[in-house]
Amino acid sequence: MPPKKKTPIKAKDNKSGVGGKGKAGTSSNKKDKDDAASASSWKQLKPATAINSRHILCEKHSKKEEALTKLREGAKFDDVAKEFSEDKARQGGSLGWKTRGALDAAFEKAAYDLEPSTTASPKFVEVKTAHGYHIIMVEARR
Repeated sequence: MPPKKKTPIKAKDNKSGVGGKGKAGTSSNKKDKDDAASASSWKQLKPATAINSRHILCEKHSKKEEALTKLREGAKFDDVAKEFSEDKARQGGSLGWKTRGALDAAFEKAAYDLEPSTTASPKFVEVKTAHGYHIIMVEARR
């Protein structure tokens, strides 16, 4: 018996990007809109087996906040990593290519959910692990 063909399931198209009751396109607050935007970009990412990532590791929350402020002001990710990161690899925070299972579980989940960006215009996420506070960006996926 030949295998059945899989038919793609199409998501419902509503303007708010989130399911539930209510009028499409309306949102009760800014957080809902941000969640919907991040959810829609997350769904578009293809599954990856490896990522090329950078991070900034800070032991203290206040230092992480300083680094975030610099990034939000438009500083390049690698420059901020050289200034603020407290790990051994201070080469702009580069971790190189890492396959699934090679990183801390919380770090890995956040990194694999992040879309690729450049150090000049980074898209980043914050995560706390046993090692400290991380600011993560992904340069490429494969």
